[in-house]
Amino acid sequence: MTDHFPDPHPDGAAQDEAPQLRPRFNADGLVAAIAQDAETGEVLMLAWMNDEALRQTIETGRATYFSRSRRRLWIKGESSGHTQEVREIRVDCDQDAVLLSVVQTGAACHTGRKSCFYRRIDAGTHGLEFLAD
Repeated sequence: MTDHFPDPHPDGAAQDEAPQLRPRFNADGLVAAIAQDAETGEVLMLAWMNDEALRQTIETGRATYFSRSRRRLWIKGESSGHTQEVREIRVDCDQDAVLLSVVQTGAACHTGRKSCFYRRIDAGTHGLEFLAD
């Protein structure tokens, strides 16, 4: 795709109130993307999107991410069948993160768990407690 989103507004306050989508991609050309269960509100996973992944997600309604390790786009569920149908997309105040409200089919995590956030940090020991799925 050759179309790009408009550049972020140089004035931070104006960016916070901009009525148009102006993603603030980081130095690697990415924004953080949080997937949240549309029914329960549970946070399912964190991934990354580049310009093209964000566009495809908006246009197709299927969560599409950018793999930093493979350096390519991937549609959630393309190999596992564990898809994410996007119901709503929100951006944070300065547009450097997106929140996807999704209908998750199957596990969201590559480990086979419902959520990638399956461990809690014990503040006293700094150990990890595994949570029930």
